[in-house]
Amino acid sequence: MDVLKLSLFTFAVLSSGCQMGYYLKSARSQLSIIRDREPIDEVLKKPDLSDETRAHLKTAQEARDFAIQKMGLKETKNYTTFVQLNRPYVSWVVSAAPRWRLEHFQWDYPIVGKMPYKGFTSEEDAKDQQKDLETEGLDTYVRGVSAYSTLGWFQDSVLSSMFSSRSYQLVNTIVHETTHTTLYIHNSADFNERLAVFVGNKGTEEFYRAKEGADSPTLQLIHDENQDDQTFSDFIGPKLKALEKWYQTLALSEHREELRQEQFKSLQADFEKEVLPKMRTHSYDRFAKSALNNARLLYYRTYMQDLKDFETLFDLVDSDWKRFLVCAKTLEKAEKPAEALQALNLKLQGESSGPRSCGK
Repeated sequence: MDVLKLSLFTFAVLSSGCQMGYYLKSARSQLSIIRDREPIDEVLKKPDLSDETRAHLKTAQEARDFAIQKMGLKETKNYTTFVQLNRPYVSWVVSAAPRWRLEHFQWDYPIVGKMPYKGFTSEEDAKDQQKDLETEGLDTYVRGVSAYSTLGWFQDSVLSSMFSSRSYQLVNTIVHETTHTTLYIHNSADFNERLAVFVGNKGTEEFYRAKEGADSPTLQLIHDENQDDQTFSDFIGPKLKALEKWYQTLALSEHREELRQEQFKSLQADFEKEVLPKMRTHSYDRFAKSALNNARLLYYRTYMQDLKDFETLFDLVDSDWKRFLVCAKTLEKAEKPAEALQALNLKLQGESSGPRSCGK
């Protein structure tokens, strides 16, 4: 069935005549994943399977079951198969932005609409795209990713690139990507990613609380990292909004780049002074020394800005995942889902009696 879907998808894309070479490579990569996948239950029977891989695959099974049965995320055949990749990442993602505006450079895709990034299965291809974009005067950022969701178009597999020394990151990835399969709002990549970050972080905490108990060292580390995410979100959101306004007042000048770099350095200095002492882990240590540009800062806006709005909704529905997801799905047709979420929270806060909910 996935091969048939891939054929239909490729035909539709090529019929449009857009980015033909890119889509052919993407289709070949997806076909190789479909071809190489094996049912996890069968892989676990292999006598020569390493203990490390066996442990990861069992964790993946447990995470999938938890996401579906305990959190109410959409049940599919995703993450019931395994693919051993021959590369450290499943893809390398390129994002870009104008140098004098804090806004995404967007790519148009069939089905999902506009997206602020473009994925490549080859790091070399990603860097070639980066050079082309920089030639056009754009800021760029390239990063490797361990997994992605095909949003129900294909059966997503557990990939070897998803494995790391910290097994809870695998749990987070599966919950995060399953959130995308459950709810994905067209042309709203930032909102979709922040929703998945929140659900992935909170769901991973709950998974380890149920598995290892409230005194689990793993749970404490997850909690600390999630708290650091929230602390950073509280810091970076207002800073990016202020930077966006600053760009709007920036006059044409040969010194514009110097002024821009001063803004970046000031932001990092504020981070070191105001935020770094509050951090419980080392998750954001590198931020103060990173080479910032608009594309990299927009990565933080995509994933980290205004996470508290999701936390507020979760609290308002008494930490009930079913009610939370029902409420989130009411935002599907909103032109600006982030603003609609804030309005929804205000509405629910105004309900003085009875359990708060958004319908069935």
